[in-house]
Parts: sequence; C-alpha cells; structure tokens
Amino acid sequence: MASLITTKAMMSHHHIFFSTRNTTLCSDNSIDNQQTKTKPQIIYHRLSSRRVSGVTRAVINTPAPSPEKEVEGERRCHVAWTSVQQEKWEGELTVQGKIPTWLNGTYLRNGPGLWNIGDHDFRHLFDGYSTLVKLQFENGRIFAGHRLLESDAYKAAKKHKKLCYREFSETPKPVRNPFSGIGEIVRLFSGASLTDNANTGVIRLGDGRVMCLTETQKGSILVDHETLETIGKFEYDDRLCDHLIQSAHPIVTETEMWTLIPDLVKPGYRVVRMEAGSNKREVVGRVKCRSGSWGPGWVHSFAVTENYVVIPEMPLRYSVRNLLKAEPTPLYKFEWCPDDGAFVHVMSKLTGEIVASVEVPAYVTFHFINAYEEDETGEGKATVIIADCCEHNADTRILDMLRLHTLRSSHGHDVLPDARIGRFKIPLDGSKYGKLETAVEAEKHGRAMDMCSINPLYLGQKYRYVYACGAKRPCNFPNALSKVDMVEKKVKNWHEHGIIPSEPFFVPRPGAIHEDDGVVISIVSEENGGSYAILLDGSSFEEIARAKFPYGLPYGLHGCWIPKH
Repeated sequence: MASLITTKAMMSHHHIFFSTRNTTLCSDNSIDNQQTKTKPQIIYHRLSSRRVSGVTRAVINTPAPSPEKEVEGERRCHVAWTSVQQEKWEGELTVQGKIPTWLNGTYLRNGPGLWNIGDHDFRHLFDGYSTLVKLQFENGRIFAGHRLLESDAYKAAKKHKKLCYREFSETPKPVRNPFSGIGEIVRLFSGASLTDNANTGVIRLGDGRVMCLTETQKGSILVDHETLETIGKFEYDDRLCDHLIQSAHPIVTETEMWTLIPDLVKPGYRVVRMEAGSNKREVVGRVKCRSGSWGPGWVHSFAVTENYVVIPEMPLRYSVRNLLKAEPTPLYKFEWCPDDGAFVHVMSKLTGEIVASVEVPAYVTFHFINAYEEDETGEGKATVIIADCCEHNADTRILDMLRLHTLRSSHGHDVLPDARIGRFKIPLDGSKYGKLETAVEAEKHGRAMDMCSINPLYLGQKYRYVYACGAKRPCNFPNALSKVDMVEKKVKNWHEHGIIPSEPFFVPRPGAIHEDDGVVISIVSEENGGSYAILLDGSSFEEIARAKFPYGLPYGLHGCWIPKH
C-alpha cells in the first residue's frame, strides 16, 4: 500500500529512500557495459500539498522503499550519475539563510536526467533524456520542481521500452534485413534517425518564449517555464533544417539570436541570425573550413563581440564514418585531426565578410566564455579580438572521461584531465596566425574549468569576472565553484566535501553598478544521495542561502534566468 511521504520526512530519510530507488551499485572492476542489474524505475505520482507551519509542502504517493544491502567490493554511485526516480515533482523548499528581496524570477536548468530505458543502460553523460529543473524565487521563498521533457525520442523510448533514436553515443539496434544498412544511411542523412532529445541547454528568447536545445536542429523544443510542460517543437520558418545540426549554444539577446549551422557536405559553417518574435533564420554569411579533412570542426559553442562573430574550427572534427558505426568509437562521432591545423575565424555581423582567419595552436573546447574587441594602438579602432574559452589543453580524453562507467567507478581518484581558461588573440590586420595563451594560472582553480557564466550585461564587451566549475583535487569531475578575476588573475573557490555542483549561473542585481553585484545560483548533488540549491554572493563568493531538495537530483548542464515581470 502506498505510503504518504512528506517532504520533511523524505529530507530526514533520503539516505534510506535512495538506497533502493536512486542509487546504482557499481564495481570499480566492472567493464564498460557492465552496470547494475537492478534498474531504477520511473515513478508516476500525484502531488497534493499541505500547510505546515505556514509553508506548503509537497506530499508524494509512492511505494514504501526497502533497504538494500551493499555488495562487498562495490561502492554506491554518486547521486549525480543516477537517474531521476519520478517523471515530475514540485513543491516548496525550506530556505536556510536569506534570499535577496530583489531576486524574483525563475532559474531553469536543463540536462540529462534519465540514463536507462527498459533493459538498456546508456553509456555517456550526454545520452540521458532531458530533465528540466526549476527554482522559482518569490519574495524570499523557493518553489522548485523537475520534469522530464516530452521529446519524441523520450516518448518513443517510454512506449517501446527501448532506444529508438540516435543519441550522442548510442544507436538503436538495426532491423535485420539485406537493406538495413542502406536504410540506416537514408535515415541518418534525412535526419529521421537523429534524436530530438533536447538535453543540453535552455534559453529565453527575446519575445519570452523558452526553448530547450541540443545539437540536432529538430531538438529545439518549446516549454512552459512555470509548469515545465512540453509545448512542442520550435518550427523554424526557413529552409536551413536540411543541414540537420546546429551549435548547442546560440547567443540570445532581447532583440536577436545568433547561431552557427555546420555544413557536413561542403565543410564549413553558416552564421545565421533570427530576430526576436520570429521563427525565420537568415544567413548572414558562410565560413569555409581551412582544414584538409572532410568534415567541419565540432562547434558546440562560439562567441560574439559588439560587431563580430567568432567561429572556432577545432581539429576535433565531425566524422560521418564514425556516425555510421553502430558501436561508438573512442571519439564517438568525431575524429582528432591535429595535422590539419586549428583555426579561428571572425565575421562581420553587418556584412557577413570574413575579416580575420588565423591559425592557432591545437585546442579542445566545449564552451566559450566571452569575447570583445580591443584597441591596442589607442587610435579608436579595434585591432584585435580577445576570445576566452574553457580549454582542455588539446586533450580529447575529456570526452571519454564523461562515460557513465568512468564517472561512477572512479570516485576518489584524481583522473580528471587538466583544463584552463584559454585566451585567443586574433589580430585584425590580416595576419596568418593568432595566439592561444593561458589567461589565469590553472592551479588556482584546481586545473579544472568548464560550465561557465558571466554577467550577461557584459556579453561581447570587455569584462572581468567568470563564474565556472573548478576543482579541489583529487577528483574525477569538477567538484567546486570558482569565481575568476580576469584582471587581477585571482580565483575564489567554493567547495564542500563530496559534492558535484552544476553550472554556476550569475544573475545581476537590477540597477547594479559593479559587474559582480548579484547572486550565483547552482544546484548541487551530494555524495550522501541528497541535493540542494545554493546561492552565493557574486562579490564575496560566500554562501547567502541554500535550500535542500527532498530527493537526490542528478547532475545537470546549462540554465537560464527568466525575470518576473
């Protein structure tokens, strides 16, 4: 018989609740595809609410859990790498500390939250089905919740209890017939087999619409930011969807959206712009790849300045050959081609003209931080573009490090590859070469650097502060939050034992004068199976408030802020 578990009770006994339902047993000696035989199950439930001491607390109907014995020689996985245990939940969180009275709005976080379906266990962090988490701030209170995104990929998997679309490292088992290979090629290049699992980012467009995104164009899905319900596909009113893929991180302002569309047939990138309120993207210009390899460099993100778009061309390149393979290669859908060179291109926003195309040292980056124009001569004209990114020292091991088996089985080992803030200097005088330097000594942030945010008012402008995930070594994943002062080359770190924090997201205080006047929001997964939201002061980087969830949340990726109007 289902028992009533109040939020308060779940908070008191989360270590028991999740020992059965939200914790996977993993062996350090297990092979890549050997994972728990006890599958986490999605629990569907109804929510009601009670008033307890003036606070609304969620009441969840769910089967009573039973304790689970830990197998000798095995350790429990960190809750960051386990699947959510219910499709949706919502309720109010109890706040410790004080939330600033000006902080009224909703923080949304997107990321993979379900890594198994039926008898199938996903291999990679990036494969999981999208799970939205919200923190709604209202007059010092936090109303929270999560919900799985109703993509076609998720709905089909739930219905058939198996993988139905191509994910980051996963391919559905082909139908066995003489023409299956040809059919799969047709399905791949038509986009029919590609996932729409929009598990990477979430953005607020200038007209207020909220969209979840991934690197497939069909994975652009509108959601209701208050209920987290899936509204439906974002239908682009143009002919650019034939190119199938896109940058997972467009750059959005109140008036427009910029993004890059890689071209796999004629290797290069289309730079496109969409006005707020429109569904039609317009091509501003095209960059032709300079490498000799077939396939453009992976472009997960890019940067803009006031007048230019900065387009990276990494030696880590899309590979159709690897895309067609049923089993993942060491670099998944990419190839590492350092002999072909690494480049950065700069395009005029106004004309689409390529104003710089320089060769730089080899690099690997998922996320650009910011870029701006610099006048080094003092003549009132930009002479160089500065573009900063989270750079992994041209080390492709970071992709393999994000396998779920590795994350689950290497806890306590110092195996995280080094990373830094890489600073590109791109001259605008026609030079053939640019520079790539370390902007701040990497030891200061634990030689880890990713999942970055800045004060959005400084987008494309000269800026000073970066908020990102750093590390306290030893670790197998970034386990600290770092505030980096790019001017004084100083770093402040925030860390607690056993945590995995998600992207620190900066929200500026309305009317603020100083760049770091605001709050930093992150959602933290705990080693003991719990999770909580943390608020840090943007200036001092000290904790000002936290609110514990009544259950453990897995790790998430990127977020956005939706102010209350």
